Amino acid sequence: MSIENTMTDIRGGFFSQIPQNKTYYFMAGLPRSGSTVLSSILNQNPRFYSGPSSPVLAMMHSIEHHIEQNELYHGFPKPNEVRNIIKNIINQFYGDVEQSVIIDKNRAWVARVPYIEGYIKQKAKIICPVRDIEEVLTSMITMIRRNPYKEGNPRINFIDEQLVKLNIPINDDNRCEYIAGPDGILGQSLNAIMEGINAGFGDRFHYVEYSNLVTRPKETLKKLYKFLGEEPFEHKFEGLGNLNRERDMETYGLEDMHEVRSVLKSTSKDPLKVLSSYVLDKCKGMDFWRNNPYTWGVQKIPNYIQIKQNQIKIITEEKDNA
Repeated sequence: MSIENTMTDIRGGFFSQIPQNKTYYFMAGLPRSGSTVLSSILNQNPRFYSGPSSPVLAMMHSIEHHIEQNELYHGFPKPNEVRNIIKNIINQFYGDVEQSVIIDKNRAWVARVPYIEGYIKQKAKIICPVRDIEEVLTSMITMIRRNPYKEGNPRINFIDEQLVKLNIPINDDNRCEYIAGPDGILGQSLNAIMEGINAGFGDRFHYVEYSNLVTRPKETLKKLYKFLGEEPFEHKFEGLGNLNRERDMETYGLEDMHEVRSVLKSTSKDPLKVLSSYVLDKCKGMDFWRNNPYTWGVQKIPNYIQIKQNQIKIITEEKDNA
C-alpha cells in the first residue's frame, strides 16, 4: 500500500490519503437513548455496519499520548510515520468488516472531532441519540432493579459497584446522582456534547430523539440518511435483533443492557412512578441540545456535572445575547 508523505500538523494541515474503500461515520449521544436499536436498524442496509461501543478512539488517544511522552521517540522523531500509524488504527480495527460504510460508536467522539478530521481525514458526521434526562435515568434505574445480584454472577452492576467503592449508600437517588455526575455514564456524555458544541463543532452532530425514533421511524431515518449524505434505504421495524451483542454481564453486571426487542416500540415506565421528586426536579432544563441559542436551563447541569468556568462563561454570553 503506497502512502504519500505529505503530512503536516494534525490540527489543520493536509495529510496523506490512505487508499481505502470505506466511509466512516460515528455515533455518540446519551446512554439508554436508542443507540443499540438504531444500530440494529441501520445494519439492515447491506452497505452499513454499526457495531457496539469500540475502543478505536481510546487506542488513537493512547498511542498519541504515549508517543508525546516517549523520550526515545523525541530522540529520533518520525512524525509522518506516527501519524500514519494512528490514522490506520480504525482501518485495522475494521479490517474484518466487509461493509463499505462503518459507524464507530463511542460517546466521546463529540468531544474529539479533531481526531476524525485530523487523522481519519473525513469531515466528522456524528449521530447523537438523545432522550429526556428523566427517561434516561428511569431506564437505568429500571434496568438495575430487574437485574439484582445473584450468587454466581461475575460482578454486581457497574453503578452499584462504584457506589460501594465510594462508600455511598445504595439507593435510587444516589444511583441517579452518580449516573449523572462527573464520573457517571450520563454526566460524561452530556459533558462531551457540551465540549464539542463549545469548541465549534455542533454542526457535525445529528440528534436522534428517542421518541421520534420509536414513533416516527421512517421520517427519522430519512433525516439521518440526508445528514450522512447516503442513498435512502427502506428499513423494517419488526424482527429486530442485536447482531453484535456485547458481553453485558461480564462488562457491566447487567444481563440485558444491550438487548433489542423484536418490534420497535417504547416500553419505558413513567418517570413519575420510578424517580423521586428530588431527582425529577434536578432533571428540568438539562435538555440543552434542543435549544439554540441554549436556554439558561443549561445552568442546572453543574448540579450534576462539572463544567469549566470558561464553558459557563460562553453559555452565559449566549443567554445574554439571545
